[in-house]
Amino acid sequence: MKQTGRGVAIFCVVMAAILWSTGGLLIKWVDWNPIAIAGIRSGISSMVMLGFWWMLTKRFPKKPDKFVLLAAFNYVVLVMLFVSANKLTTSANAILLQFTAPAWAMLIGAWFFKETFHKKDVITVIVVFAGMILFFIGDIDGGGLIGNILAVLSGISMALLIITLKKVKNHKPLEVVFWGNFFTFFVGLPFYFSLSFTGTNLVGIILLGVFQLGLSYIFFTKGIQNVSVLEGILIPVIEPLLNPIWVFMGTGEKPSQFALVGGVVVLAAVIYHSVSEAK
Repeated sequence: MKQTGRGVAIFCVVMAAILWSTGGLLIKWVDWNPIAIAGIRSGISSMVMLGFWWMLTKRFPKKPDKFVLLAAFNYVVLVMLFVSANKLTTSANAILLQFTAPAWAMLIGAWFFKETFHKKDVITVIVVFAGMILFFIGDIDGGGLIGNILAVLSGISMALLIITLKKVKNHKPLEVVFWGNFFTFFVGLPFYFSLSFTGTNLVGIILLGVFQLGLSYIFFTKGIQNVSVLEGILIPVIEPLLNPIWVFMGTGEKPSQFALVGGVVVLAAVIYHSVSEAK
């Protein structure tokens, strides 16, 4: 690939990570039930993705097969849990605990699919879980226990999504995300009838749907295939690093010291394992 093309690809992945990182602030900005936020955000983003897909291919996404439906189900659960966690605990806790997903994926793969479990996998899982425990001990004044639990469950859901995506064939990644968002919108329908459509809520949900979720995945799918494996691992780490910064700047919310240390431990372990695998 030409250097200019690779530069554009890196730019796309960086932009995706930056847009994803705004989720914590925008979710707190919208004063709605978290299921309603997740549903309407996904509904808007699915329309953005559908429009992009039509311009690109002049056709609609393929009818989902059973593996796409399974991946879409995991996606629905993931976004519902993540948005709910953001409302009940600090955004830092929500995103960093979700980042435990690779460790859960390794455990699930070893237990249920008999995948090989190497020494470095064992070390990574132990270190990640040690970091995760730090979120639940000592000072948790910045967040709630239930929110932290939901954030961990969102990490497990992301792990299941990663595993099911490996089974998806003959479908582009953007198609799978489209169907996940499409179904999320309909799951949230019962929560839409008592919403307050203030200016702040409308601006927040539009930014969430169009930019934080819709355009971000378009950028990511456009760029990820033309960056190196190492770049594809390291660049998305921008999201959990920037997420708490935007929230602090916008709301003054600060994670606890234990959460900060736990987040560093989790990120370091996941990055180390991913880089080792890439090499």
